[in-house]
Amino acid sequence: MSISSSLNAGVAGLSANATRLATISDNIANSGTYGYKRASTDFENFVITQARGAGTYSAGGVRAATTRLVDEQGALVATNHALDLAIAGRGMLPVTSAVTLSSFSGGSQPMMMTTTGAFRPDADGILRTESGLVLLGWPANSDGSIPVLPRDTIAGLQPVVINANQTAGDPTTVVNMGVNLPATATEAGAAGNTMPLSVEYFGNLGTSNTLDITFTPTVPATGSSNTWTMEIRDSAQAGAVIGQYTLTFDDTRPNGGTLASVTTVSGGAYDPVAGTLALTVAGGPLTMTIGKLGDPNGLTQLSDSFAPTSITKDGSPVGNLTTVEVDEHGYVIATYDTGFTRRIYQIPLVDVPNPNGLITLNNQAFQVSPDSGSFFLWDAGDGPTGPVVGYAREGSATDVAAELTNLIQTQRAYSSNAKVIQTVDEMLQETTNIKR
Repeated sequence: MSISSSLNAGVAGLSANATRLATISDNIANSGTYGYKRASTDFENFVITQARGAGTYSAGGVRAATTRLVDEQGALVATNHALDLAIAGRGMLPVTSAVTLSSFSGGSQPMMMTTTGAFRPDADGILRTESGLVLLGWPANSDGSIPVLPRDTIAGLQPVVINANQTAGDPTTVVNMGVNLPATATEAGAAGNTMPLSVEYFGNLGTSNTLDITFTPTVPATGSSNTWTMEIRDSAQAGAVIGQYTLTFDDTRPNGGTLASVTTVSGGAYDPVAGTLALTVAGGPLTMTIGKLGDPNGLTQLSDSFAPTSITKDGSPVGNLTTVEVDEHGYVIATYDTGFTRRIYQIPLVDVPNPNGLITLNNQAFQVSPDSGSFFLWDAGDGPTGPVVGYAREGSATDVAAELTNLIQTQRAYSSNAKVIQTVDEMLQETTNIKR
C-alpha cells in the first residue's frame, strides 16, 4: 500500500538526516583540530520497481553514505617549533602507535600515517606526539647518505630518535690553501730564509692537529729561480713528513706569479686538473688544494711579502647538539654548537592512489585499506608529493560557515520528514475511522 511506503520513506528520511547531522556536528566539533579531515554525507535514493501504467507508486526512501574527505587539505598554520611538521600538498608522514612501539621491528606492525603532527622527544629521545603517534624514518649512514631501501614496504623504517645529550665531531678531509710567496726571496743574493705556516685540522676523534708547512726558496747565483720547496709535516704523526714538493712559478706577462709546475718529491701526488695534493694524515686521506697551473687563486709568488690570502677547511671539533630541524626534502638535520650539521634521518612521504579510501583512526591517523590501494614511499617533493614544512601545522579542513548552512538545511529536511510521518499517521487514522 502506497501510504505505508510513505511512512517507511519518512522514517528513512529521519535516519538519513540524523546521519548527516552527526557528520556536521563532528565537523564543527573538530573545527579547531589540527589535521582533521572533513566528513561528508551523501544521500542515495531507493526505487521500488513498478509495472508501467499500474497506476500506483511505492516510495523507496533514502539512505545516507558517509565519506571522509582525506584529500582535502586544511590551511597551514605557522608555529614556533621546528618539529611541528605539515605537508604542503599531497602525501602523509609515516607513523606508528607508541603502544605497539616495543614490538615494532620494521614491518611487523601495521603502518599508520598522518598529515601533520607536533613531534617532541620523549624520555628515550623518540619523536612522538602527545596523542602517541611515533614518527618513522630511514636512518642515515655515518656520512649522511641514505641507504637504498624498498619503497613499497615499511622494512627499514625506524622510530626517529633524537638524543639531546649526544656529541659529534666532523673530521677534516679538505683544506683549501691560498698563500702568496715573495718573489724577491728567490732572487740572487736573497737570505734564503724558510717561511713557516701552520694549518689546523680536526682528526677522526675531534682532536685538534696541525699541518706544519714550510716554504724554502731556491736562491740562484744570478737572476731569479722562481722555485720553492714545500714540506708538509703532520703533528698527529710526531711531525713526520707527509709530503715534499718542488714549486716553480711563472714569470711571464700573461701568467706572472702563478704556478708553472709542481714536482712531487715525496708524499701524495699532485693532480694538475683539480689542483690538489693527495695527502695522508694520521686519520686517513686529506685533500689539499693549492691551485691549478696558471690559477691566481691558489699559491702565488708576487711582490716581496709572505702572507696567507685564503685558508679554508671543512671539519669541526666535538660539539653538543643544539637544534634539530626537518628540511623540505624530509631530511632530519642535527646542528651542533660548533656549526657542524649532520643528516641523521630521512622522513619519506606515504602516498596511495585513493586517499579517501583510507581507514580513519583516532588522532588524525589513517591506515591503508583495499579501497585506498597500496602505498608507496616517496622522497618529499618528488612524484605527486609536496615538500615537508617545519614550523607549521595543517589546520582543520572544516568550513564552519558551510557546516552551519548545512545544519539549517538538515534541520529543515528532518522537520519535513517528521511532518510526512505525522501526515501519514493522520491519514491512517482517517482510514481507521471509516469503520465507525
